[in-house]
Amino acid sequence: MFSPLELLWALIGLVLTIGATWLEAFVTNAPWDWGTTGIQVYSLQVSFQVGAVLLTGCLGGKNAAALAQIAYLTLGLVLFQVFGLPLFTQGGGLGYVREPSFGYLVGFIPAGWVCGYLAFREPPKLEGLAYSSLCGLGLIHGCGLIYLAIASLGGWLVVSQSWASLAWIYSLALLPGQLIMVCAVSVVAFILRRLLFY
Repeated sequence: MFSPLELLWALIGLVLTIGATWLEAFVTNAPWDWGTTGIQVYSLQVSFQVGAVLLTGCLGGKNAAALAQIAYLTLGLVLFQVFGLPLFTQGGGLGYVREPSFGYLVGFIPAGWVCGYLAFREPPKLEGLAYSSLCGLGLIHGCGLIYLAIASLGGWLVVSQSWASLAWIYSLALLPGQLIMVCAVSVVAFILRRLLFY
């Protein structure tokens, strides 16, 4: 069903997503300011996690990206439940479905698939990879917001904040940093696809 190359990219995507969960993204001030102000580092207030999902789609394709995220979600729910090993930012286990961020994690699966599908429809172009990454990011936020709405109405979230404040915390506040991540993923994927000749 899956080719060996897809399985390899799925494994790479899984490892990237796990590692990226714990790495915060930073940018520096503009290089032309380094002479006067020195190099200053600014946090984007996001981790590299979404970038890893999108990069897996752009480099490994739809099947590898979806498989990597299915494995990530399954491991995060099972490993914490059985061994107490946290893979998600706030732990893991079956109880994680009550966390407001769970819908965004579920959104990684269709986002990876759509990003990978769009990234391989034509030869790699920077704007094509940016578009596929943007569509993937939109799917992550769409799934997350729908899950927040359903979970808020159902009353099963562990927090008691309103849907609007949760939407701000988990989507709108993170969007600027994640849009910068989309730009970085597009450039890195474009360069790597050129270097790998596919």
